[in-house]
Amino acid sequence: MAGNSFGTLFKLTSFGESHGEAIGGIIEGCPAGLKVNFDAIQNELDRRKPGQSAIVTQRKESDLVQFLSGIFEGQTTGTPIGFTMANTNQKSEDYSHIKDNFRPSHADYVYEQKYGVRDYRGGGRSSARETAARVVAGALAKQMIPNVKINAFVSSVGDIFIDKPYQALDFSKTDSNPVRCPDAATAEKMETLIREVRAQGDTVGGTITCVIQNVPIGWGEPVFDKLHAQLGKAMLSINAVKGFEYGSGFCGARMKGSQHNDLQNSDGTTKSNLSGGIQGGISNGMDIYFRVAFKPVATLIQKQPMLNREGEITEVQGKGRHDPCVVPRAVPIVEAMAAMVLADFYLLQKTNQL
Repeated sequence: MAGNSFGTLFKLTSFGESHGEAIGGIIEGCPAGLKVNFDAIQNELDRRKPGQSAIVTQRKESDLVQFLSGIFEGQTTGTPIGFTMANTNQKSEDYSHIKDNFRPSHADYVYEQKYGVRDYRGGGRSSARETAARVVAGALAKQMIPNVKINAFVSSVGDIFIDKPYQALDFSKTDSNPVRCPDAATAEKMETLIREVRAQGDTVGGTITCVIQNVPIGWGEPVFDKLHAQLGKAMLSINAVKGFEYGSGFCGARMKGSQHNDLQNSDGTTKSNLSGGIQGGISNGMDIYFRVAFKPVATLIQKQPMLNREGEITEVQGKGRHDPCVVPRAVPIVEAMAAMVLADFYLLQKTNQL
């Protein structure tokens, strides 16, 4: 996964393989003099790591981050920050059955067609293991913009949805259950569904809602680098994401302008917030909120037809350690990517004001 980069001023380049010795990255653009909260970074990694509950993959990785450069005596130096995390629980033999087979709806086939070679062990470059590097960068980005509050949570699994607006939820309860849903009754139903799906050797998708508060007015750039465009790019770069909508999203397409317009108060705030905190690609000071759709994991622990290298369709049963639903573990990844985008626009806004 060497050379994968995201960001403009605040930039992450990730490297490593899911079944190699380690994964890691290089973070550029973090200003000098930032006092680093290492515990906060590790806490975010612990939220993402595998094996944390019975409803996720049982791969056991400590995901302990080691910083190699860019931090001295607990503060950033302004130079690129290098870091690694050892891979300690690889089981390459679990993937021998797909060495010559391509999983449906997985990147197996297109990667091999594009590059002529494929690391089939865990998906190689398409493995969700890569997202650990994003979480490190996102955790550092959060520390650059401490007044901005970013809270993501699971808002649906399959056909089970939270039926409350985000304003009625207590975000402090998001991590109180393995599904990462802040509504206890809904979380219990979601967990039951995930367990049922797992017992069938199947998988299920869902959505994550993210709410960002206290973003000052003016973050974002016109035309091609709109704030919502960069948030959309960030979310769609996450493994298994199939959709992104912010504010009123697709529901807004069914409304009239007289219903959809956010009328302003005398202080510039708005009476409603169907714009989702962004107008003209620039933050307007209201809450930014968006929803991200995740597909069911492509690898099933049941038999299904697969294309092989010989052009034959054969029936292959999946095996190994896989998430029956990736959504609970993706919550800190969504927050991390949002934080990276906002840190980038924070730096851009500072340059605009020079």
